Amino acid sequence: MYGPVQIAGYAALVVTPVALVLSALAGRPEVQVGTVGVQAGIVLVGGVAAVLESRRTFGGSSVDASGLEETGFDETDVIDAIAVVVGAVVTFLASVSLGLGPVVASALVGVLSGVFVPRVAVPAYCGSFVGMASPAAFPSLEYVAAAGAISGVAYVATTESFDGVGGKLGTIALCGCLATVVLTGLEYGTPTAPQWGIAAVVAAVAVVAAVATLLASVRLELGAVVASGLTGVVAGIGFPVAGIGVSVLPPETASTLAAVAFCASFVGMSSVDRLSTAGVAGAGGLSGLVFLAVTPAVTGAGGKLGTIAFVSCLAVLGALELSRVADPRRNGST
Repeated sequence: MYGPVQIAGYAALVVTPVALVLSALAGRPEVQVGTVGVQAGIVLVGGVAAVLESRRTFGGSSVDASGLEETGFDETDVIDAIAVVVGAVVTFLASVSLGLGPVVASALVGVLSGVFVPRVAVPAYCGSFVGMASPAAFPSLEYVAAAGAISGVAYVATTESFDGVGGKLGTIALCGCLATVVLTGLEYGTPTAPQWGIAAVVAAVAVVAAVATLLASVRLELGAVVASGLTGVVAGIGFPVAGIGVSVLPPETASTLAAVAFCASFVGMSSVDRLSTAGVAGAGGLSGLVFLAVTPAVTGAGGKLGTIAFVSCLAVLGALELSRVADPRRNGST
């Protein structure tokens, strides 16, 4: 039985990625027609997966509007929500005050929470994506904590929806950040132009990061949070070293590739019940292209990378479902 909170949580997971994609197009007449077509296609195919998910989540279940008593919430949900807020605050402090940067700070929170406090590792990692927010958009810790609190509520409300789909945690984080901007009147940072000139490299890095995370999670049995965090640490340190220390990459490119690899690691957090290795590779490569396409959108908001991964996973899941419908041999038709 599902209450209004769970339904709202499902809606938030659907609306947030659409808001990100549309934000990348809003007020930008210079956007190429091809880019618009790709984004529209992703939304449409991802919509197929969203509809199927609604049936998977709510099919055969009644909806009870009597309140929270029918939702099954308990003290563990309160702990999870608090863990989201703590993860957001700690990550923001590590990123800004300690100068670690958002990728390394969030990745370290994932690794450390996964190793030392596995019970709350998932919500803490979700909160860390809120904490990746830029101080240019979220100028003080209070705003980050507020976004973390909203994300904590959203985390609890979405436990029944899109389970095992990579990028879900980041989408929850972006939802909290977007809501905070709307409620407080904050403004996003200055948009930057996509680096389409390195699209091939971005896609390749994304594929490798996504598959590496999946293998570390499943084959090495590290778990999704630790595997993703380790990918983020390696990328967050390795690419800047290549860009600054040994001058292999321009600093701006190095920073972009680090973010892309971390973004793709969220694709690799997908359950094998949802996406095979090939599916993760495809969604990973797609996430690199989506990353470039939405570069100008909601600059400085936390959770953007995870939402990109979520969009990419839904697009692949939707495409797989459409292929099953189109192929009589796969859908049982003669």
